[in-house]
Amino acid sequence: MCKGCSRFVYPSPMMLSMGDAVQAYSLTLGDQARLKDIVNIFEPCRNDEYGCFSNFAHYGFELDGKWWMTSEHYFQAQKFYGTQCEEEIRLLDSPMKAAEMGRNRNLPLRKDWEQVKDSVMREAVFAKFNQNEEIRKVLLATGKNVIVEKTTDDYYWGCGKDGTGKNMLGKILMEIRDQL
Repeated sequence: MCKGCSRFVYPSPMMLSMGDAVQAYSLTLGDQARLKDIVNIFEPCRNDEYGCFSNFAHYGFELDGKWWMTSEHYFQAQKFYGTQCEEEIRLLDSPMKAAEMGRNRNLPLRKDWEQVKDSVMREAVFAKFNQNEEIRKVLLATGKNVIVEKTTDDYYWGCGKDGTGKNMLGKILMEIRDQL
């Protein structure tokens, strides 16, 4: 769903040692990597048929009377519902920045987060696909196929490295598909 998941995206040793490991080269077989080939690994693959399923994909929506740039913005902001951090995350200019701020454990995480996080994700994913016809068609075109959030390090939202993860994002996408 994001560029970093492609087997053709690879960070150079210098990028790994000097940077924050967020940028990598998008390689083409037989071609030398160039500066123009550097991509943010968390950006969605717009040319990938299912890149729109990523919470980092730029498909905005209105929810709770506010405009949200991405479902990642909404999800991360709800960790701090009712605080100034919620609005700060909403206004950030990229989903990566929203994710970074949302994962900051020095901020006041709401006490019921573990109980509400799945419903928050459902709300965001439903609003995103309900309000964006282009990607709603993509989701509905998956029919009854199983949708898997294929990640190597997320065993809750994704399938994890060995496929034993809960795949909650995939399950929520399938639930929303059935609702729509």
